[in-house]
Amino acid sequence: MIRNHTMHLDDVTTDSFDTTVLGADKPVLVDFWAPWCGPCKQLSPVVTAIADEHQDKISVVKVDIDANPDIAVRYQVLSIPTLMLFSGGEPVATLTAPRKRADIVKALSTWL
Repeated sequence: MIRNHTMHLDDVTTDSFDTTVLGADKPVLVDFWAPWCGPCKQLSPVVTAIADEHQDKISVVKVDIDANPDIAVRYQVLSIPTLMLFSGGEPVATLTAPRKRADIVKALSTWL
């Protein structure tokens, strides 16, 4: 089956983070990134595909750490790309500089 990976991931800001991520009724995968980050751009289609394939079980959003540095500081995001999964308002898994889709899905398998 060929999937069309055109799903758009919502950008979360300081103003919307608590409601969108911490108050969500299902787990939320947060992609911490920046526009200048080459590895972030390479990872983006992978994250979008995961969001598309698992949208019934998790939500996926993006946080631009340049525009929202307070969120990155709050969760001690020291390098990007970083993927952090939140469940019940708490971070439950963190992947720093993830590379392969299979590794990401495996790390999130408990929630998928």
